[in-house]
Amino acid sequence: MFDLFKIGFLTVSFLDVIDIFIVSFVIYKFYTFIKGTIAAQIFIGLILVLALSFVAQAANLKAIGFLLKLISDIWVIAFIIVFQPEIRRMLVMLGRNPILRIFNREDVKNVADIITDAAFEMAQHQHGALIVLVKSAGIRGVVETGEIINSKVNKNLLRSIFFPRSPLHDGAVIVKGDSIEAARCTLPLSTTTMVDGETLGMRHRAGLGITEQADVISVIVSEETGGISVAENGDITRGLSKESLRNRLASSLSISKERGLKGIFEQFYKQK
Repeated sequence: MFDLFKIGFLTVSFLDVIDIFIVSFVIYKFYTFIKGTIAAQIFIGLILVLALSFVAQAANLKAIGFLLKLISDIWVIAFIIVFQPEIRRMLVMLGRNPILRIFNREDVKNVADIITDAAFEMAQHQHGALIVLVKSAGIRGVVETGEIINSKVNKNLLRSIFFPRSPLHDGAVIVKGDSIEAARCTLPLSTTTMVDGETLGMRHRAGLGITEQADVISVIVSEETGGISVAENGDITRGLSKESLRNRLASSLSISKERGLKGIFEQFYKQK
């Protein structure tokens, strides 16, 4: 490997620079992930021990090196034990990465099932609801208008949010992947006020309006009639059956994942 420069007795190659950069990046990202917790202080202590151990070996300080080696020999086990909650959270977040979840079609089916079941249970009680499912790019501006939740999609949670006396029942719930990002969000209203001779209420105009401006699909439950509608690509379909809604959501979300995967491969081949 091509040598770049020397620092005393150390020879630094291009591969060494890449190695150092990757390790530094991993350490930095892990520290930012646990920053503000007690684990962050312990993590800094471990880094200092490893740095001192390296200096002691380089300077041939045998006594200090021996003591530090006793600590560094068990640091991997200690690391796993001490940071077990943080490592688990980090692995969960990694598993939720959009690129990795493109390959997980089971998520699409589960989300479609949960949204469908929740919508029809709310319809039976005539509890109005507006659920927006993000298909591709996020709608951060809309999410920031509401209350951040960041919770896994859950039927009972959705029913609790849209319960008439809930402080979050007004506005829309934003669902991205298998997570509820936010509730009580404000959506842009569509200029369309009538469809097939029927007047659209504010909830339906909001559900339709967001699909005119973003790649999303909206599920609207009417508080007056208990009817269920779906808005997508600026069009609204009313009076869906349970099975029709389930198939519509699963199909729409599956297509968005296929497009995302296709886009990644197309970008890769363009770069080549």
